[in-house]
Amino acid sequence: MLQKNGYAQYQNSRIMTASPAELTLMLYEGAIKFGNIAIVAMENKEPAKAHENVVKVEKIIQNFRDTLDRKYPVWEEFEKIYVYLLRRCHEANIAKDPEIMQEVVKHLRSMRDNWKEVMKKVATDPTNPAAQARVAGGQGNRAGYTTSKKTGT
Repeated sequence: MLQKNGYAQYQNSRIMTASPAELTLMLYEGAIKFGNIAIVAMENKEPAKAHENVVKVEKIIQNFRDTLDRKYPVWEEFEKIYVYLLRRCHEANIAKDPEIMQEVVKHLRSMRDNWKEVMKKVATDPTNPAAQARVAGGQGNRAGYTTSKKTGT
C-alpha cells in the first residue's frame, strides 16, 4: 500500500510540474495505453473493460479537441483528425472491434511521435521560450478520466 501511495504521489508531482507540452505528451501516452488495454479486452471478450478504456481514449481525444488554439490555421486540420478518431472510437466500442481500435492507436502513436518532434524543435529555439504552450493542441489540457485503483491505469 505504501509503495502504491508513493508512486501516486510521484505521478501527481510529475503532472503538477509538467509544462503544457509535457502534459500533451502524457495525454497522448495515456490514450495509447488505454487504447491498447481496450484492444486486449476486446480480444479477450471483456466488453465492460473494453468500453471503459475506449471511453478514456475518447475523453482524452475530446480534451485535445476542446483545447485547440483556434488562432492558428492548423487547428482546422487537427479538428478533422480528432473528429475522425472520435468516430472510429465510437465504432470500435459499439462493434467491440479490435482492428478499428488498432487503427485509432496507430494514429495516436503517429501524432505522439510528431508531438515529440515539435517539442524537440521548440526546446532548441532560444528565440521563443513560450512556444510550447501555444502549439495547437497544447493549451491547458484537462482530461476527464479517472484511474482504476485495481489496475493502476
